[in-house]
Amino acid sequence: MSLARSRSSLGMMAIGAINVVRGSRSSTEELRQIYSHSESVALAVDNPEMFNQIAKPFYSKTCIRFIILLWGEKSNLVSEGNKEVPIYTFMEVIHFGRESRRALSDSHDGRQHYKFETIKSDDIATLVYTSGTTGNPKGVMLTHQNLLHQIKHLSDVVPTKVGDRLLSMLPPWHAYERACEYFIFSRGLEYIYTTVRNLKDDLGVYQPHLMVSVPLVFETLYSGIMKQISTSSRIRKHVALTFIRVSLRYMECKRVYEGKCLTKNQKSPSYLYAMLDWLWARTMAAILYPVHMLANKLVYSKIRSAIGISTAAISGGGSLPSHVDKFFEAIGVNLQNGYGLTETSPVIAARRLGCDVIGSVGYPLKHTEFKVVDSETGEVLPPGSKGILKVKGPQLMKGYYKNPSATNQAIDKDGWLDTGDIGWIAPRHSAGRSRNSGGVIVVEGRAKDTIVLSSGENVEPGELEEASMRSNLIQQIVVIGQDKRRLGAVIVPNKEEILKTARELSIIDSNSSDVSQEKVTRLIYNELKTWTLGFPFQIGPILLVNDPFTIDNGLMTPTMKIRRDRIMAQYKDQIENIYKDNSYTITTTFYDIDSDSCNF
Repeated sequence: MSLARSRSSLGMMAIGAINVVRGSRSSTEELRQIYSHSESVALAVDNPEMFNQIAKPFYSKTCIRFIILLWGEKSNLVSEGNKEVPIYTFMEVIHFGRESRRALSDSHDGRQHYKFETIKSDDIATLVYTSGTTGNPKGVMLTHQNLLHQIKHLSDVVPTKVGDRLLSMLPPWHAYERACEYFIFSRGLEYIYTTVRNLKDDLGVYQPHLMVSVPLVFETLYSGIMKQISTSSRIRKHVALTFIRVSLRYMECKRVYEGKCLTKNQKSPSYLYAMLDWLWARTMAAILYPVHMLANKLVYSKIRSAIGISTAAISGGGSLPSHVDKFFEAIGVNLQNGYGLTETSPVIAARRLGCDVIGSVGYPLKHTEFKVVDSETGEVLPPGSKGILKVKGPQLMKGYYKNPSATNQAIDKDGWLDTGDIGWIAPRHSAGRSRNSGGVIVVEGRAKDTIVLSSGENVEPGELEEASMRSNLIQQIVVIGQDKRRLGAVIVPNKEEILKTARELSIIDSNSSDVSQEKVTRLIYNELKTWTLGFPFQIGPILLVNDPFTIDNGLMTPTMKIRRDRIMAQYKDQIENIYKDNSYTITTTFYDIDSDSCNF
């Protein structure tokens, strides 16, 4: 089905048509609104089930010239449709094209009078309606030149050779997936599509050289590996965890002597200090190296063999937690972090294998410029200073479709796009542990995610959430507290781990499957204190909820980013209550741990 989507998308662009893409998980009303707003004239749908779901409102409220069914048989479609709207299967369209081409080649007069319309580089190739974590979708106009920039320059980031296998688990309509897809096809690679359900099996079966996905997938892989280690025998568990700690320390020393550490300090260290620092890191690394290599042989090689990804994995579409980043580095999996937006086609920066600076999103792509500005004054800030990231380059969108005010708000008169993200550019040093990291981009979170407490203090919730997610007991978390005295959080507990921990600590009987509200709260709150101990702001009131944040319930975007605004709206009354009551949780009376869990 994904292949049919790809071929139909490429076919539309090849004839100069503008395709408007959206995921099948979108609501019928959202799809209808996008169809109408984009002034689309025809519809291409995945399968009969999808068509039957949207047929009635589309027939009654939109004007459709024809419909293309990408997969399945027309006999499975609803019979009460509009008979005046022709429906073609994907294979019928392919057949019509072949017949038309054959008739044209056989007709001398036809060839004489046939005119090919030139597709200009600045012509719109596609409209991508942003999923967004807030607000209504906006139609991003991406041109052929925008997409060609990605095809030409992603080779600087993704090391490929003809015949390599690449596994992708991205929404097929998303700009990230499409850029990767076009690039991969242009390089002669084998492209493998997978899903959350099939990811584990497909990694083992296909043993891909490369993998592209969002951070949540790599977090899931990390959690799965750590869970397997934690459930092994006591000796094996102790040995594996010791190996990991040693390897993390070894890689830290290695980054120091290779000059790949991040710093905001604009002043380079003295050569004497830099030399002593290098000598210390080199000595420590030499001591730890034999243990690291032993761990590589006994443990890490088996992990890599199980998941494949022999060349590199590329993460994008969200923030990659630092502990996940460092873990894969320690076990020898090249995890390259990238950065982009739908409005930039999407990639604007990415780490390279030759200079993979942990904690950053790497260097800008070719012909791409970054600057950091003060959020209030707009003044350009020097390297090392945190502010709003702005970007300029040939991959920048043409604008938002039929929305000039939003376009002007996003792109200034000099062509700089306001990314809406907080970040900084690493200063360049001539010596020391940061000498090879100057110029990389560091993204710290969304500017609009900043929480302003009633005291006037600003808090970036991303760092607290990332630290809290290191707890096995917390499945999902959203830090809250706008205009409140203190921070709070909405938390989805990991039911399986809660039960396991409660039994291990003898909080409940070994054969019990119920953990009371009070006990779950105490466990979660202790975990929060443990993992966020070093932060200047601590989490106070917490709201525990049973239902995970998912794409289906609208609390995550199709690229698996949490929609803060919708969570805040859905739990508005409960959130007000936990602050009003000055308590730490409000939830159901107990958790039935044996109920279905959404753990992967």
